[in-house]
Amino acid sequence: MQIKIDYDVGNIKGLCVINPKVHGDQRGYFYETYNQNDMLEAGININFVQDNQSKSVKGVLRGLHFQINYPQTKLVRVISGRVYDVAVDVRKNSPTFGKYYGIELTAENKKQFLIPKNFAHGFLVLSDEAEFCYKCDDFYHPNDEGGIIFNDPDINIAWPEIDCEFILSDKDKILPFMKDIKKEAF
Repeated sequence: MQIKIDYDVGNIKGLCVINPKVHGDQRGYFYETYNQNDMLEAGININFVQDNQSKSVKGVLRGLHFQINYPQTKLVRVISGRVYDVAVDVRKNSPTFGKYYGIELTAENKKQFLIPKNFAHGFLVLSDEAEFCYKCDDFYHPNDEGGIIFNDPDINIAWPEIDCEFILSDKDKILPFMKDIKKEAF
């Protein structure tokens, strides 16, 4: 198997950090960014149907987003730069509802973060620029978006300090607090 998986990171069932085996020498490196057989051997059976990629500048904070009726499992990674990536458990009856786990993903560490369905997701760009890639197991439905404001005091995410203001989309600036979202949305 070409991967090592840390299961239930942050004591949150379902969250996984995937560490690929990287083959490197004086020429550079090679690794498999995804191998379905390795994932199946590790007990993870996901049918990914969409790949996404974004490029953002330092201070951009995207999230916290989720899909309401068509939740997505995501496998996220960074191909250039550094981000602080966060998943918040919004599963209705989960014992860790409202808890989060954050991890630094970089082009250098090549870690991947597997975020199951029914988690809110967001990231903060720590480097001058970052390119972020992720696979999804369901298609994006624009009319099915949900979100939680990044600085929700009940979640209390410890976002890293950076030497600039956070940059949010107009939509992300007005996301609700988790306590103000109807429980049916989760």
